[in-house]
Amino acid sequence: MSNFKLKVLLTGAETAGKTHLIQKITKNKFQTNYKLTVGVDILTKDVEFKQGETATLSIWDIGNQERFKFIRRAFYKGSAGALLIFDLTREQTLIEIRKLFTEIKKLVGSIPFVLIGNNIQSNNLKDKAIISKNAREFAKNEGGIYIETSPTNIDVLEGVVRNFTRKIIESRA
Repeated sequence: MSNFKLKVLLTGAETAGKTHLIQKITKNKFQTNYKLTVGVDILTKDVEFKQGETATLSIWDIGNQERFKFIRRAFYKGSAGALLIFDLTREQTLIEIRKLFTEIKKLVGSIPFVLIGNNIQSNNLKDKAIISKNAREFAKNEGGIYIETSPTNIDVLEGVVRNFTRKIIESRA
């Protein structure tokens, strides 16, 4: 039985729901109150990505505020993958993700990533369809995985994290 230890970045625009999603993924709980990520929060998750094969993800929930830009860059070092979260109802959050992705790629190179469109349950269908199409194309062009979800949809998130972990392991072989 193998046990890999992998550092994974979690980043996204302010109020895109990244902390809510990661709390659901790592602790299976949903926080209703908004708490700004200041600097970095580190959480872990054990993932069985193959029968008898486990990886421990050290997930670095990184604040995206401009005042943390220089600190944020130091947190990227040694990352094996990234979870990039944006809000499907706000196009600006996808624009911010593209900038963060460029920053990450510049500092750590090409690493596997999942682009996660959050707030799929929103009723703003017209804007969501356009944003969704743009996000899907971006992930495809950059070789990433794309999903749309909400913090209440844990089954989809679990499967994606398992596939993402497998992709990281395969990229390192």
